[in-house]
Amino acid sequence: MSTWRPINPQPLWKRCLPECLHGPMRLGFQLGMLAMVVFSGIAFYYLMLAMRFDLDDVARLPQGIVFYDRKGAEIAAPGSAGRRLVKRADIPDFMVKSLLAREDARFFEHHGVDLRGLARATVRNIKDRDFTQGASTLSMQLARNSFEIRQKSLHRKFLEIALTLRIENHHTKDEILTHYLNRIYFGAGAYGIEQAARAYFAKPARDLTDGECAMVCGIIRGPHIFSPLRNLPAAIQQRDQTLDRMVVMGFIDRERRDAIAAEPVKLADEERAENQTSYALQAARRELDRILDDGQIQLGGLHVHTTLDAAWQARLENELNHAVEALEAEKSWPHPVQKDHVSGTEPAYVQFAAITTETRSGGILALIGGRNFSHSRFDRTRSTRDLGSAFEPFVAAAAAERGKLVLPGKPVQTGRQIGPAEVERIAKRCGLAGPFLQTEDLFRGAVAATPLEMSVGLATLGNQGKRPKPYLIREIRDASGEVIHTAKPQLTPALSPAAALDAASVLARRNGTRTFTGATGSERDAWTLRLGPGGATAIWIGFDKPSIIASEPRLKSLLDEFVKRLGNG
Repeated sequence: MSTWRPINPQPLWKRCLPECLHGPMRLGFQLGMLAMVVFSGIAFYYLMLAMRFDLDDVARLPQGIVFYDRKGAEIAAPGSAGRRLVKRADIPDFMVKSLLAREDARFFEHHGVDLRGLARATVRNIKDRDFTQGASTLSMQLARNSFEIRQKSLHRKFLEIALTLRIENHHTKDEILTHYLNRIYFGAGAYGIEQAARAYFAKPARDLTDGECAMVCGIIRGPHIFSPLRNLPAAIQQRDQTLDRMVVMGFIDRERRDAIAAEPVKLADEERAENQTSYALQAARRELDRILDDGQIQLGGLHVHTTLDAAWQARLENELNHAVEALEAEKSWPHPVQKDHVSGTEPAYVQFAAITTETRSGGILALIGGRNFSHSRFDRTRSTRDLGSAFEPFVAAAAAERGKLVLPGKPVQTGRQIGPAEVERIAKRCGLAGPFLQTEDLFRGAVAATPLEMSVGLATLGNQGKRPKPYLIREIRDASGEVIHTAKPQLTPALSPAAALDAASVLARRNGTRTFTGATGSERDAWTLRLGPGGATAIWIGFDKPSIIASEPRLKSLLDEFVKRLGNG
C-alpha cells in the first residue's frame, strides 16, 4: 500500500540554495523580468518609429542631369552631371569584395546588425563616455544615409538599428550593396559609384580595374582628404590598405595583391575634362533654368539634348589654343602666359572667346567662353568688346537695304550714303544691342558687341536676312524618357535677302566660306568672322583688362594663319 506524501511547496531553487541567497535570487529574477519588459518596450517603440519611414526612399535617388551633343553623344563633365544609378550587374565583383574588406567583412553573415561589432563598440563607448564608435554595417550606413540620421546619440543608434532591420527584411543583400554604392559620396562632387568612376578615372564603373576598385573603396571613409585628385599618395595608401584587408579575408593572395599595387594609377585629366565644353554646359544649364521650374530640375534624371557639335567645338578650340600659344611663345611677348598662371588668381594672360550659330535655326554649334574654365568661369562670349573694322558688314547691310552701293573695304564712304541712324537701325535688327554713336566714327567701328551678338548678326546675313534666335537646348526628356521640351527655332525678318547677300560680300571668300580677320585700331581686340555653309562663327582675342595684344600686321598674320588651319569645315 503506497503512502501519500504532500508535494513540497518550495521551488527547487530554494531547496538547492542556502536561505541567505533566496532574497538576492528573487531580486535578480525580478530585475531580469523588468529588464525584459523595458527592452521589449524600447524595441517596440523604435520598431513603431521606424515604420513611419518609407523604405522606398532607400532606392529612390535623385539622379543628375546628362547632357548630349547634337549627335546624341554624352558630353563629358566630371562630377557636374550628378548621380547616375547603376545595376548590380554593372558593379565589378572586385568592387564588392573591396567594399566588404574595407567596410563590412561579415556583411553576408549578419542580418543588418553585427552583434559582435556592436558589443565591442558599446564597451568602448561606455569606457570613453562617448559615441564615436559606431560599429556600422553597410546596411546601417545605408539606413543613416537614406534617412539623414546624422546626430550621434543613443536615440539615433536605436532608430538606425530598427531601420536597418526593416531594410534587411525588405531588400536582398545584392540590392543593399547596389543602393549603398549608388547613394554614398565619393568626393570630387561625385555621388554614387558611377559618377565617381567617371570623375576619377574617366570611365564607367563596370570598366574599373581591380586597383581602381580598391582605391575607390579605400577613400569612402574620407572622400575629401583621400581624393586621388587632391592627394594621390594618400589615395594609394588607402588602396593598399584595402588590398591588405582582402588578403587577410582570403579574397586574393599576396602575389595578386602585389601585382595590383604595382599597376600605375591613370587618373582622369581633370583640367582638360573640365575645360572641354564646360563653358557651353554652363550656358546650357542657364538655359535649362529658364525652360524648366526648380521642381522639375530637382527631380533629376533629365536627359538634355543640345545643339552642340562636339567635334567642331574641339577643333575650333584646339586651333585657337595653337594660335595664342604661338603668340605667347614669341621671345618679344611682353605679357603673362597661361602656363605660369597661379591658381586662385585672376588670369592675366591673353584670352579668346568663340561661338558658332547655325544660320538656319539659331542652334549654337560651339561655345567657348575662355581658354581655361578652371582658371576663370567668366563667359566671354557675353562680354562686349570694341569691333573696329569687324563692324563693316552691318554698315554694308544698312546701305544695301536702302538700295545704295556697297563699297567693300570702304565703310565710311558706304555709311555716308545713309547716315548713322540707318546703320544703327539695321545693326539692331541684326541682333547688335549698341549703344551706337551718331557720328561717322560709327562707320569706322566705334561700337562694341559681344561675340554672341556678332555670331547672330553674321548668321542673319547668311540666312537671307532672317535673324535666328540663338538656343542651346534642342530637346529635354525626363527620367522615364518622355519628351518634356522641344525647341522651336524662331526667325525674325531683319533685312531683305538681297541686302543680306550684298552685306556678306564684304567678307573675303575662301572656298565657299566667307571670312574676315582684323583688329581694332587700338590693337586691343582682334576679331575673326567666319560665315560658312552651316554656321556663323565670331571669334574674339584679347585681354580681360584691355591691353595691346600685338601689332596690327602681326595680328592679321596670326589670324590669317588660323583661318587657313581651320579650313572650310
